[in-house]
Amino acid sequence: MADEKKEIQVKLEPGMEQGIFSNAVSVHVNQNEVVIDFGYILPNAKPMTIKVVSRVNLTHQTAESFMKVLSNAVLDWRN
Repeated sequence: MADEKKEIQVKLEPGMEQGIFSNAVSVHVNQNEVVIDFGYILPNAKPMTIKVVSRVNLTHQTAESFMKVLSNAVLDWRN
């Protein structure tokens, strides 16, 4: 059986096109899901304060796929 490539379109809402800056991340895993919080370290805040700017809930299967895609993208960038 020949490998068939699927064409996938990714659509962003107009307000999401610019993206959100994050310089901190936290991952929580339980038996049902993986929760990733992306945050921004607030400058000059004492104690150090991280404002969560986005939370993503994933199934374990989706989290594993994400980990592979992210790892490959970073390794490709380094080479």
